[in-house]
Amino acid sequence: MFDYLADRLAELKSHHRLRTLVPRQPLGIEFIDDAQRRLINFGSNDYLGLATSRSPSPIAPSATGSTASALVCGWTPLHQQLAERIAQLESTESAILFPSGYAACSGTVATLAEEGDLILSDELNHASLIEGCRLSRAECIVYPHRDHEFVANTLAQRRHQFTRVWIVTDGVFSMDGHVAPLRELADLVQRFTATLIVDEAHGTGVLGKTGSGLCEALEVKDRVAIRIGTLSKAIGGQGGFVAGPKVVTDYLVNRCRSLIFSTSLAPSAVAASLASIESFQAEPSRRHRVQSIARHVRERLSLLTTCELENSVPIIPIVLGQDAKAMTAFEKLVEAGFYVPAIRPPTVPRGTSRLRLSLSALHDDAMIESLIRAVAELIPTC
Repeated sequence: MFDYLADRLAELKSHHRLRTLVPRQPLGIEFIDDAQRRLINFGSNDYLGLATSRSPSPIAPSATGSTASALVCGWTPLHQQLAERIAQLESTESAILFPSGYAACSGTVATLAEEGDLILSDELNHASLIEGCRLSRAECIVYPHRDHEFVANTLAQRRHQFTRVWIVTDGVFSMDGHVAPLRELADLVQRFTATLIVDEAHGTGVLGKTGSGLCEALEVKDRVAIRIGTLSKAIGGQGGFVAGPKVVTDYLVNRCRSLIFSTSLAPSAVAASLASIESFQAEPSRRHRVQSIARHVRERLSLLTTCELENSVPIIPIVLGQDAKAMTAFEKLVEAGFYVPAIRPPTVPRGTSRLRLSLSALHDDAMIESLIRAVAELIPTC
């Protein structure tokens, strides 16, 4: 499937243009490279010396900023460690880090999908995936939300017209709490020789036996070639990642503009993400707690779905329809002591304005019960 990427990387190498990420340990205005050479750094953008100043923080004792893009000198041993830890979590050959989840999604799709390719994109995908589809030169067909039969029919009719096919979808849809039909889509990938790209932004840390995400929960990790994620949600940090075959991540390092031309993650953010991943894997009780709360709230508000896994997702929409109605409900809850944001177009389709409950393992039982009572009293539809 990815031989064409390997061929292109080999061509770059033959012309001495292949780029690789080199971990460099920052030491103020100097760094130690991967060959243990101590070098004075004249490649960073730390013009005032603030990013590499000593920090009292225990999680980032050597530097507060990364000083440059990953390929110049912003990729440290800490970045490498986090990338390897994510690859282990995702059970993939490799992983790379991006400055944000948005950059990871938009850049990956825009880089991999090319002219002569077809992208099939769920209509409720995150804006970052949509942006990637628009930036690519591939033909893009937006399919009805979670309609894998539409995808199957489209591929049956048109697969022969395209060099490659990419099916792009959120795992957990951020405004609805829905889960994508990854098993069915993975079957189509195998049947029609396509590639599935899944954004695990709202699944990482929350779903799956080890917290890897929806692909793990649905037991399709080995059938989803490319997984994109964020470090800013359940992991509680900042940044994004792409996990997949090494030939894919190597190609992104050499061709993905949102990676190549962005300053890399600050060491403090990298260290925090490493600590968070270790924490949620060592303490599954947090994951179990938020899943239990989600099921409880849905049941009490009569918002249970037919999908048991979906009922465990800590995103619960209360769809009210009109913008004004959503804002009125929002304001009533604020007066009662609760912040439940009102989500309106263009974030959601016209006529589906809603309140969006986001639950946390830190919400105690008293908070949850108070919220349920307030919603039931102030919002008649529940």
